[in-house]
Amino acid sequence: MPKKLLALFLVLTCAASAITGCSSSKNRVVNEDNQIDQEIVTITFFGNKYEPENVIVIEQIISDFMRENPSVRVSYESLKGNDYFEALEKRMEHGRGDDIFMVNHDVLLKLEADGQVADLSGLSTLPDFTDEMRSQMGEEKITWVPTTVSIFGLYCNLDLLKEHKQEVPGTLSEWEAVCEYFVNCGITPVIANNDISLKTLAIGRGFWQVYQDKRQTEVFGQLNHGRETLSEYLTDGFSIVETFIRRGYLDAEKTLNTKKTSDDLDDFIRGESPFLLTGAWAAGRVAGMEPDFRFEVAPLPILDEGSMLVINPDTRLSINAQSDHFEAAMKFVEYFTKAENIQKFADQQSSFSPLKGGSPSSVLEIQPLIACYESGQTVIGTDDLLKLPIWELTAEVSRKLLAGEELESAMSWLDQQAQERIVP
Repeated sequence: MPKKLLALFLVLTCAASAITGCSSSKNRVVNEDNQIDQEIVTITFFGNKYEPENVIVIEQIISDFMRENPSVRVSYESLKGNDYFEALEKRMEHGRGDDIFMVNHDVLLKLEADGQVADLSGLSTLPDFTDEMRSQMGEEKITWVPTTVSIFGLYCNLDLLKEHKQEVPGTLSEWEAVCEYFVNCGITPVIANNDISLKTLAIGRGFWQVYQDKRQTEVFGQLNHGRETLSEYLTDGFSIVETFIRRGYLDAEKTLNTKKTSDDLDDFIRGESPFLLTGAWAAGRVAGMEPDFRFEVAPLPILDEGSMLVINPDTRLSINAQSDHFEAAMKFVEYFTKAENIQKFADQQSSFSPLKGGSPSSVLEIQPLIACYESGQTVIGTDDLLKLPIWELTAEVSRKLLAGEELESAMSWLDQQAQERIVP
């Protein structure tokens, strides 16, 4: 276990002991007369929220829960990025899965197929979720609940744009014109990472009209059964990615080695490029890095006549179907998804609430996203109606294009991989 991770684990365990009043009787709750009241149940919670600012909020929710439920101890452990999902899959494969864990769309497909996630249909908080989020969770068996709605946008260095007499772009042609201007000035305009930056652009552009026509059920059903191909929808979006690479709007070689919400943020705060493509959830972190320029996160200018957003039901929570403490795990997930906790968590994540009546994050820099979100100019990046690992496959297509592979070849690979993942 990494040192930071071990330290965090010990801190939370110690906090649990303090809250439950446990010392020498660390496995039982003891009343004032030192009589044993009940057994203490310890549940484990595994997640990919690793950064200190994220963990602080999770720790607050855990502490408040344990204060109200002194017979339950919660231990939270985290890993960052793709390492987390690899570790999650290995734990589940070897029967060492935690009671509660965070999942994403692609990993969930595997866990559901193997019957490794419990049914959460009994959660009392389910009616509180918006209709859009409820439609994502399914109808018969619910195996996950979102705690945020994440948004992918375009970070804009407002001072650099102003210095060069350029505007925040609102359409694809406007964005290309601004990028062309900066390239001619010897400046690489777009900072991107090797995971989420380019695939979200392609997914948003590719499925935009499907969502506008409300044909998700039809189209994703066709894709799930191999009657249509992903390339039919995503070639248009990835052709924009290819164009940006070819014209030098981003540094392909550097992007291949740029880690999300890490290297890309460091590059952006240097103030040398006007744009960064990544999740809006990092806006608070970027502001905390105190760049010497003003910035905002704008909707993605990837349409011929406007902008849009790619969104995801995110920070999804699932319960291990093999958990020995299912009731305690359900009680904690129910507590986590209360309105006040969801709002606290979403606000810290610079994200939106998945609940009815929930408010967007108050982080100043993401306010330009609100109108676009509320007007429905959105595409879900990992729609639960699509039973293909879209997040994994499109990330690999992005890397292939960055490495110089031709678009036609990358699209052929995408369709072949999707065909192999179709469940009869």
